[in-house]
Amino acid sequence: MTVAIIDYQSGNLRSAQKAFERAAREAGLDADIKVTADPDVVVKADRIVLPGVGAFADCRRGVEPMVEALEDAVIAQGKPFFGICVGMQLIASRGLEHETVAGFDWIAGEVRAMQPVDSSLKIPHMGWNQLSIEQPCHPVLHGIGGDDYVYFVHSFALFPEDEAVVQASVEYGGMFAAAVAKDNMFGTQFHPEKSQQVGLRLITNFLRWQP
Repeated sequence: MTVAIIDYQSGNLRSAQKAFERAAREAGLDADIKVTADPDVVVKADRIVLPGVGAFADCRRGVEPMVEALEDAVIAQGKPFFGICVGMQLIASRGLEHETVAGFDWIAGEVRAMQPVDSSLKIPHMGWNQLSIEQPCHPVLHGIGGDDYVYFVHSFALFPEDEAVVQASVEYGGMFAAAVAKDNMFGTQFHPEKSQQVGLRLITNFLRWQP
């Protein structure tokens, strides 16, 4: 299979590429992991990964040249899609980080600043936190449970209109979406490429997923 990791100058692409390559290798999967800014490669790929680090508006503007190809591959063709951090947030209807910016609107909802009830909790939310699994039957979460910790770095979170899309949550002065899914789309607010064995398991599950 070919896996396209979208390069729009946002995120540690090499780290993501290495994690996907390792997961595929250890699972015995024949996968060609390509970091690409070429829309044609995206349209032809078997699976799509959209990473992202930074402000929602900057990432949205950066990915603009790839949006048509993403719509074709993910929405029209129904190829498996994995959004990471801001890459997950971009599939929302809009982001409210410093300015209101339209997202892809693949999942109804908005990206808003985290406001922990406990004012002593620092923002950005950074470090290892325990997952609360909301939808344990999702194939991408196979083998991942509530005892597992993953790595977060973010100040904003996705608040979907339909809570049923939330697959896992994290508690940080309130409950926030840690993973969401709809149809052939899956996204994590945390960074699987930085989440050691749990992250590799999740990536492997995505590579095997047949939505």
